[in-house]
Amino acid sequence: MKLTIQHQESYSRLELLLRTFFGWLYILIPHGFLLMFVGLWGAILQFVAFWIILFTGRYPQSMFEFQVGLMKWSLRVSTRLYNVSDGYPAFGVKSTDEYTDLVIPYPEKVSRGLMLLRFFSGSFMFTCHICLS
Repeated sequence: MKLTIQHQESYSRLELLLRTFFGWLYILIPHGFLLMFVGLWGAILQFVAFWIILFTGRYPQSMFEFQVGLMKWSLRVSTRLYNVSDGYPAFGVKSTDEYTDLVIPYPEKVSRGLMLLRFFSGSFMFTCHICLS
């Protein structure tokens, strides 16, 4: 995985002030609303991909590309909200950005045993957290 955030030569002071005080209004509300529903779809696809990987040992490339696109969209929104880069973030999982980039290579083969171990260790930790609460 490779995360790249390009340093800008100059930042807009007006845009910096607007994002600091009103970024939640004009960036977070529209993007957060859409990211919530797209993230729900991503969780459904992750569940489906779990079963596909369990039986075939391969991650479906279209599902993988969707998940990476969802992470890139979230990264674009986060960099704007934290004032790391200027501009309004693009909507969508297939959009690109000139200041941020996330590259995750597609795995040709996924270990079924490791996937099961991660699934059950995550479920165990979630169950233990509920029991302790």
